[in-house]
Amino acid sequence: MNQVSKIDFIKAEKLKEKPDPDTLQFGKNFTDYMFMMDFDGENGWVNPIIKPYEPITLSPASFVFHYGQAVFEGLKAYKTIDGRSVIFRPEKHIARLNASCKRLCIPPLDSELVLEALTTLVELEKDWIPEKEGTSLYIRPFVISTEPYLGVRPSHHYKFMIILSPVGAYYSDGQLNPVKIYVEDEYVRAVKGGVGHVKTPGNYAASILAQERANEVGYEQVLWLDGKENKYIEEVGSMNIFFKINGEIYTPKLNGSILPGVTRDSVIQIVHDWGIPLHEELISIDDLYETYQKGQLEEVFGTGTAATISPVGELKWEEHVMTINHFETGEFAKKLYETMTGFHYGKIEDKFGWIKEL
Repeated sequence: MNQVSKIDFIKAEKLKEKPDPDTLQFGKNFTDYMFMMDFDGENGWVNPIIKPYEPITLSPASFVFHYGQAVFEGLKAYKTIDGRSVIFRPEKHIARLNASCKRLCIPPLDSELVLEALTTLVELEKDWIPEKEGTSLYIRPFVISTEPYLGVRPSHHYKFMIILSPVGAYYSDGQLNPVKIYVEDEYVRAVKGGVGHVKTPGNYAASILAQERANEVGYEQVLWLDGKENKYIEEVGSMNIFFKINGEIYTPKLNGSILPGVTRDSVIQIVHDWGIPLHEELISIDDLYETYQKGQLEEVFGTGTAATISPVGELKWEEHVMTINHFETGEFAKKLYETMTGFHYGKIEDKFGWIKEL
């Protein structure tokens, strides 16, 4: 793998008008610049460049269109209350991106170069980071296979890119609003030995049908069960899932088909720091329903980059409807949210070393 030390830069002739920070939607607006780097089998990763955001041209025969050899990440930059521009845990996201590359037979990226590219791009675009609390600059690094060839094997050519998008607050009214979750009992998200533990587009494409079915019956997200026995809880939507039972915290253990979420990891570290018992283990939907019937299921919440913490107010499993905490946000989920966002916006000292300041 070649070591590249210089990132080229092409200046935009004209900068875009920035969107109204009060009407930002997720993934609708993009900044003035993007990062791009190419890979070929002879030279490795070459030609790192920051250039104006623009369409790219690919052959119709490019691998990515036919065999889906692609990976991506999602992380955020924030403007703190004292005006600093920071990124939350970029090194952890870069490590996970390379883990995804390994599973999809994509050549590894130089972690230091990716961090340099990411921080340089965000520094250049820091005026795009919205300042209103709850808002952020979403960072999307991704790799696609670009070789024009229809044989099934790893591609010999790739593009690595980073694009940026200012996004509004997940909770527009500033309140954590519980969501209704449908427990999917027909389709599965992933199986051990597959690619459920990495971020690749096919995982998300395969989830859309179940998501649509849940929406049709009035539920916002899908809770996935395992692909072998269809009984063990895995993830909810594109988030990891946690349960507060009798004052202790439970989450499904990583098993090869669950994505190791960065927010999940952060929450686990916080809970341990607070001295609260936390269990990573197999959790069956039957056992969860039994704890609900006994009145022991106190809170349920998802964790992920988009929402940070997403409280769950209702679970529907077969004919059973579980209303969690009277469909109100629990105190524990609220405390976690305030702590995590406190790190994001500089309200709380970063004792874990998670914040990368530009």
